[in-house]
Amino acid sequence: MPTIQSRGMKTLNFGGSEETVYERSDVPKEKLLETFKDDTIAVLGYGPQGRGQALNLRDNGVNVIIGQREGKTYQQAIEEGWVPGKNLFPVLDAVEKGTVVMNLLSDAFQKEIWPAMKPLLTPGKTLYFSHGFSIVYNDQTNIEAPEGVDVILVAPKGSGFTVRRLFQEGRGINSSFAVYKDASGHAKERTIALGIGIGSGYMYETTFEKEVYSDLFGERGVLMGAIQGLFQAQYEVLRANGHSPSEAFNETVEEATQSLYPLIGEKGMDWMYSNCSTTAMRGALDWWKPFHAASKPVFEDLYKSVRDGTETARSLDRNSQPDYREKLEEELREIRESEIWRTGKTVRQLRPENAGKN
Repeated sequence: MPTIQSRGMKTLNFGGSEETVYERSDVPKEKLLETFKDDTIAVLGYGPQGRGQALNLRDNGVNVIIGQREGKTYQQAIEEGWVPGKNLFPVLDAVEKGTVVMNLLSDAFQKEIWPAMKPLLTPGKTLYFSHGFSIVYNDQTNIEAPEGVDVILVAPKGSGFTVRRLFQEGRGINSSFAVYKDASGHAKERTIALGIGIGSGYMYETTFEKEVYSDLFGERGVLMGAIQGLFQAQYEVLRANGHSPSEAFNETVEEATQSLYPLIGEKGMDWMYSNCSTTAMRGALDWWKPFHAASKPVFEDLYKSVRDGTETARSLDRNSQPDYREKLEEELREIRESEIWRTGKTVRQLRPENAGKN
């Protein structure tokens, strides 16, 4: 087991607003095991989030089973120590056996399987999500809180891969948590404990609605969608003006991800600025406001699309189609085979730590 960094619950000032955060020392391992000593935690789905959270819970000593359809991911679960018939089951069998049902299936499959799942969620159980999608947009998913069941959420702010990696390093992902329905009277306490169990370093409280709005907005915005758009636009302008692929990539992506963004993560944007040349600082200070003015209307349109359910409808429709995996691969291939990311593959091979690797 890794050496775990630990602190406790506290109220902190976030930019002028006070919020309570919950940290790992609020739930020492003894308390975690005591909280769930009579439970069977059923993790549905062994995709990135399901895998990361399940392995962390298992390493923490909690009684965990997996619900997963047969296929490539099912075989991966077996390779990682889950045993069919012992702690690896078909999805609905796991729902029936579990007292805490962690629904980490894809949003589209959650909708599809709900009619068969709902009768198995009997009073006294806990229904857990890592995304508010299915509950908040229940007019599209038809998923509603069952009677007598706690409905809770812990949403790690990162991929399942990161959830696992940070846990193994003795660190922890930051997560939000929420209670939608407290049938037991102990839902909040159990949610915090479960959040620590899956590998959270600290957690802050939210609501299902705020979680899903901010999550969908962030993924389509700065975290994934906007950053690809900005990278692509800057690269294209550099190439159109005669710069080589390697120069355009280094000035667009490589310097950002390998040099500048880590500085932002350490101490903030002003820290990154102050560690650059005065010429670079002057340019950044002159140009961030025009970029802000140009992009804010796009972000406003995006938030409206999230809030009114347009994004949810598009996601459910496309991800429910029989050939969605093939269409998804086509879209990813377009990005992967574009000049900027083919150039990036070569640039990454030149990093000293990648010498000799394919």
